[in-house]
Amino acid sequence: MKIILTVPLLFSSLLYAQRSPYPDSPLIKDFRVHWDTHLRMATGSDNWPVTWADDDHQYAVWGDGGGFYGTNGIGRSSMGVARLEGGWHDFRPTNVWGGYDPENRHHQTGKSYGILCVERVLYMWVGMFEPGKDPFDHVKLAYSKDHGASWEFADWSFTREEGVMMPGICNFGRNYEGARDEYVYSYLIRFQSHEGPDDYPDKVDWLNCQKPGKVDLARVHRDSLLNRSAYTFFSGLKHGKASWTRHIENRSPVFENEEGTGWCMNVSYNAGIGRYLLTTEHTETHRGNIGIFDAPDPWGPWTTVCYKSNWGAGHVPLNTFYWNFSNKWSSEDGRDVTLIFTGRKENDSFNLVRASFTTNGK
Repeated sequence: MKIILTVPLLFSSLLYAQRSPYPDSPLIKDFRVHWDTHLRMATGSDNWPVTWADDDHQYAVWGDGGGFYGTNGIGRSSMGVARLEGGWHDFRPTNVWGGYDPENRHHQTGKSYGILCVERVLYMWVGMFEPGKDPFDHVKLAYSKDHGASWEFADWSFTREEGVMMPGICNFGRNYEGARDEYVYSYLIRFQSHEGPDDYPDKVDWLNCQKPGKVDLARVHRDSLLNRSAYTFFSGLKHGKASWTRHIENRSPVFENEEGTGWCMNVSYNAGIGRYLLTTEHTETHRGNIGIFDAPDPWGPWTTVCYKSNWGAGHVPLNTFYWNFSNKWSSEDGRDVTLIFTGRKENDSFNLVRASFTTNGK
């Protein structure tokens, strides 16, 4: 599969997929990154999953920093929520919950890689409550009925004993418009390995690609997100149709990669192209080892859009680890998109870059 990264023509390069666990996409021919549009803000604050809310603004979550206008030390919050108003080229960011000069202050610890707006309520999965102990001991669902100004938590958790690491949530359109059905889909990275990268501070043993990589899928009716007993889990295909179980121990993965999956990931639905897009790491964390996969359904079958190492070489330091697409900042036909990404050191920040897909027949 051909991947073309573009800046001024002199610096363009042609790259190819490397040992992807899935065949090439039958629909998306290549993925072009327009590095001349790269924007870096909110230095010292990472993560940045994003959702499109009912008020037509986007809300994004960061970790360990001051958010917009702050730094790693100034206004630092363990986690925070920002509001993004406007278009990709002229948006106005505001720290809604936490960070430097926020609309609302708090002392909550944790991290999130999954946020969603449905029926005018924001939801996000939160884990890493106590990084000094066991950061993946459990994850909880938080919710906000005032567009991020305040948050409450459900009274139950997914746990490490259940093999659940850090969930992400599939995003559709504004306020969950354009969803395939009445369900909300969460992707649960399965906890597998413990060995961390050698150059990570204190050799933290939990921020690492999980090998072998397995991702599970949970769904719940949009009216029952806070009810644990309403969740069911993908348990395989029967006669070509997805089957579901209420028992998490009977789940089957919807995505697998022997080279690993990231400890965080993202899935969103590109309405213009009509495909689900999954982004995650492979092989080793914090190295720009990006994988982008597409599928017709939330459970697959997955095919490969982009699978490479050292993503962004020559444009950004090779320490990125999380990428997600902004559905609001995508064109109607889905081919022109905005990628929000983060990483370590210089990329420990809010990074935005425009990109485009070339599809068969277009």
